[in-house]
Amino acid sequence: MRNVVVLGVAQTKFTGPQEKTGVELFAEASSEAIAESRITPGDVQALFLGNALGDFCEGQGMIQAFIAQNIGCPGIPANKYDGACASASVAVRDAYVWVASGQYDIVLAGGAERAATMGTALATRTFAMFSDSRYEFPAGITFPGVFAMLSHLYSKRYDVPLDLLKEQMATVSVQSYRHGMYNPKAQMHKEVTVKDVLSSFMVSTPLQLHDCCPFSDGAAAVVLASEEAAEKLTDKPVFIIGAGQASAGPLAGQKETLPRIYSRELSSKRAYEMASVGPEDIDICELHDCFSIASIIAAESLGFFDYGTAGAAWMKGEADIGGKVAVNPSGGLKAKGHPIGATGAAQVYEVVRQLREEVEPERQVPGAKIGMTDTLGGDGGTLVNMILKRGW
Repeated sequence: MRNVVVLGVAQTKFTGPQEKTGVELFAEASSEAIAESRITPGDVQALFLGNALGDFCEGQGMIQAFIAQNIGCPGIPANKYDGACASASVAVRDAYVWVASGQYDIVLAGGAERAATMGTALATRTFAMFSDSRYEFPAGITFPGVFAMLSHLYSKRYDVPLDLLKEQMATVSVQSYRHGMYNPKAQMHKEVTVKDVLSSFMVSTPLQLHDCCPFSDGAAAVVLASEEAAEKLTDKPVFIIGAGQASAGPLAGQKETLPRIYSRELSSKRAYEMASVGPEDIDICELHDCFSIASIIAAESLGFFDYGTAGAAWMKGEADIGGKVAVNPSGGLKAKGHPIGATGAAQVYEVVRQLREEVEPERQVPGAKIGMTDTLGGDGGTLVNMILKRGW
């Protein structure tokens, strides 16, 4: 397997409803990523795209083929990936494998979505399709409901009083909002206090409004190249050194391990082993904080904190810039936004720019050398982790 370098990255601003199509959004991001890579569209040998809801939002299937034509890459292989919220991460991971295998030298990957344009009712219904449609959805399960149940289960399993857990979750949200304030690509630019979180309206007890990420429109793109090709094109290489993926069935099939997400533990273990690093080596992690409790659960499953202690770690600043591991300096899904087909590629975008020391000073992680992404699709059905390292 060859070494693989991230040549160029780009992200549109994540927003609420907008007029641009998915094709136009990805064309914006990919054009910038291609230009940053110092290549032309004709150098791209394949396109791998995450897009989960384009047919529901725009009535447009096969978006990947139209994108290839639109950005000046007609005729190349163009594949679309649907891993729910992990769609773009699946696309980037597959692009990595194809380049590492020697099949391609330069591949464009990423994702696009217009979840906010769908409106709350349709977006909520279509998001719920990524849980079990035979048993979970008919029982009234939506994703706020899933993570609300996990919150109660976490409280009981680790003997964390629910009122304390709510304060810990509020601290997670406050940190995400604070970082998002300094991210020009973020959807949310607002200051929020713990009191604001705890007084916001109830979505699904105990999750309140500010515990939940927004629906978003946006796109992100990543250009991957073999090390040999990259040597001629960049003096700031960031290597993908580990990539793991795992799957899981419906929630009922996960009952023995919940609130831990076992697919995350499998996926991260595979990524750590491939990269020959451990949780203690990670300087920055962009993890899947669709809800504040999701951050706490993820940080423990990734090995950053012992089970039952991540909420306390957030309250001590150990998950912030300058702490044990910097979690979501982009603002995360909570503040940066969550256009589900693009989220995983946006996480790669943030980690790459952090490792190159190219982000705003207020949220730059000093001396970051190794970063990690963590993207969850559905209620644990698809989980992807990638580990990146700056070098030469």
